[in-house]
Amino acid sequence: MHELNGKHVIVLGFGRQGRALARWLPTQGAHVTVSDRRTSEQLLLEQGQFPQVDFVLGEHPLTLLDDADLICISGGVPLTLSLIQEAVERGVAITNDAQLFMERCKAPVVGITGSAGKTTTTTLTTQIIQAAGYNTYVGGNIGDVLLDDLDKITPDDVVIMELSSFQLELMTTSPRVAAVLNITPNHLDRHKTMQNYIAAKANILRHQYPGDVAVLCKDDEISESLEPLVIADELVWFSMYDIVPNGTFLMGDRLMLAGSASYDYVPHVLMDRAEVPLLGDHNVMNVLAACAIAGALGLALDRPGIEPETMRQVVCDFKPVPHRLEKVRDVNGVTYINDSIATAPERLVAALRSFDERLVLLLGGADKDLPWQEAVHLALQKADHIILFGREGDKQVRTKVMRMLRLMGADQRHVSSVETLDEAVLLAQEVAQPGHVVLLSPGGTSYDAYPDFEARGEHFRKIVSKL
Repeated sequence: MHELNGKHVIVLGFGRQGRALARWLPTQGAHVTVSDRRTSEQLLLEQGQFPQVDFVLGEHPLTLLDDADLICISGGVPLTLSLIQEAVERGVAITNDAQLFMERCKAPVVGITGSAGKTTTTTLTTQIIQAAGYNTYVGGNIGDVLLDDLDKITPDDVVIMELSSFQLELMTTSPRVAAVLNITPNHLDRHKTMQNYIAAKANILRHQYPGDVAVLCKDDEISESLEPLVIADELVWFSMYDIVPNGTFLMGDRLMLAGSASYDYVPHVLMDRAEVPLLGDHNVMNVLAACAIAGALGLALDRPGIEPETMRQVVCDFKPVPHRLEKVRDVNGVTYINDSIATAPERLVAALRSFDERLVLLLGGADKDLPWQEAVHLALQKADHIILFGREGDKQVRTKVMRMLRLMGADQRHVSSVETLDEAVLLAQEVAQPGHVVLLSPGGTSYDAYPDFEARGEHFRKIVSKL
């Protein structure tokens, strides 16, 4: 555990996580300096908001390290930053808010990571555990920064954390229940290689103890390949294509739960596939994952498993998480769907496979150096019109996909290129016919024009509401 009392702690980045650290660290007796390349005006920082914190703004000078004991980095701060590299050279410890929380959390932690489906699975898992009577706290990569709740959390509570590769790359603590949903190319602009990305994700398993539980996906090659890293006594699987001895699986049109002592070593019917209220095979997989993870909690705590009927009721009542294949409205027989969460081609592929209807597809944003071939081929099969929006440039989806479409000989009468999402939606309204689905599933990050994918999704909703 990182000792904090009397230590000089440098917080890099003053977003959501940095602000939580600036509130919490002084309560632990730390002397805190926040450094951010933005100015106080850009940060909307009011004098006196953080009276126990020093600020160095507009730069990250190496002099910050002269008497530093610990560096805490926010999620968006890359480890390649020169200040961090120098800290490594000097032997200054580096951590983040998630690690500090997990080191001190009195309650069992359920951790969930994956390249796609994390938020839906985390939200659904939380609702199942709550319905079973547990008091829960949820956070990490979504929701609250859990350091703010640390003093309120008791050993009888359950904490559910969505964990990103950015958080996990520094982790030396693992959750009691650790789940890897899938690992596909993502964030290579940050991690540079798939090996680095996989290694970061795998940290969710590396530091477990006997008595803990690991949850892996039988259908995902890389998730399955992590089995040799599992230290936990129990390994739970989920699968759409294989019958697993311990976990959840699809048998015909039924979702099943089977395996452990928590469930008498016999299969239980969870629900019919038709009862899953979410679009797409990937969401059936998310439901299987959530039920496997929630079911694994009993193993970790040596308690009876959550009742299958409880899981079924929660799933049947579940509403889509915003910006994830979210229906916005119907206009003149055309349905508008907000999938702004699709910040990588892999997520775009999952979205495209969720529809039998013909599409008008909106693509755009900043590219993350990921392969686009499968997504573009599928888009050409599923979409009657493709509208590219955003900036031009080699790092932009608009430029990259337009180049690929031309090389593939796509009919340019069915491809358009505009600068803004407003223009894209208005053009979509012009070309869409009754029965079409206008799908915002950009395939790129929002950072070229928006603070985050939520802001992009909210803007899409606002435009559509005015049609």
